[in-house]
Amino acid sequence: MNLIKRQHGSAFPHVMDEIFKDWRGGSQLVNRVVPPVNIKETETAFNVELVAPGLKKEDFNIEVDKGLLTISSEVKAENVQEDGKYTRREYIHTSFKRAFTLPETVNEEGINANYADGILTLTLPKKEEAQPKAKRLIEIS
Repeated sequence: MNLIKRQHGSAFPHVMDEIFKDWRGGSQLVNRVVPPVNIKETETAFNVELVAPGLKKEDFNIEVDKGLLTISSEVKAENVQEDGKYTRREYIHTSFKRAFTLPETVNEEGINANYADGILTLTLPKKEEAQPKAKRLIEIS
């Protein structure tokens, strides 16, 4: 009796790899990965950094509705190569959507965003009453 090692639980890993391999040796399967997010809280704001290289700032849609911050992107492209009698046409469609429930301490009107070097940065300022008060000395009269 021969034992056959399976990869990732698939009975046909090599067959599937060959079917979805393109001519350059890569895979035509696209990993649907949600961009990673870092959230940092300071005394005056929350800073959200979303890593999304290769996009333009026009590709993002950022909305705030009833305390829910939604960041999404959808990019569609078509690549056509004509070489003699052969035509190669590829469609590219990538999208993601991230949603975050905002704490009540966030000033929704003051939210701003910046996209540079593949990182979308959002600054969510805290309301004045949520910020810590400066230390002060009280004199006794």
